[in-house]
Amino acid sequence: MDITSTATAHGKGSASSWVRRWSHLVPSHGSVLDIACGQGRHMQWFSKQGHAVTGLDRASDALEAAGRFGEAVRADIENAPWPLMQSGQARQFDAVIVTNYLWRPLFEIMIQSLSPDGVLIYETFAQGHETVGKPSNPDFLLRPNELLTAFRSLHIVAFEDGFLDHPPRFVQRIAAVRPDLSDQPRQTPARYTL
Repeated sequence: MDITSTATAHGKGSASSWVRRWSHLVPSHGSVLDIACGQGRHMQWFSKQGHAVTGLDRASDALEAAGRFGEAVRADIENAPWPLMQSGQARQFDAVIVTNYLWRPLFEIMIQSLSPDGVLIYETFAQGHETVGKPSNPDFLLRPNELLTAFRSLHIVAFEDGFLDHPPRFVQRIAAVRPDLSDQPRQTPARYTL
């Protein structure tokens, strides 16, 4: 039996506390991509904050609900080319959000989808979760510190890898910013409010 909330697992319910906590890093009125958006709980959160939102999912019924909050794109992102390309480059967003989803081959496209100073907010299940519920397949559970390794080219603002109650789950989560490597050096260091 899957111990995680069915509503949360399928993109219903309120926005993740991790996403809410770090959403202030997203520039005002910035564009947001929600990967594996389900019914759009994070799309709804960011839309209410004044952001333009795009959600990707393979489930038509989920996207029907998510489409109320912004652009909803149906795509099988595990078995088909990345659907958000422009002139041979990944379409860029001010934020990329991923929760309760893991497909390692997408890590690089997630980075490419971030605009300079774009924010990645990622939270999903980690090893150990197989002892309390589903997913239990190691292919869908992050290894210790895996998000730190996968996104080491980003500026890590926050990282957690541990156990949460209500419902019981092992999670790993990260908030990180893609450095702006333009030719213009910053006059003052970026301030990522904690």
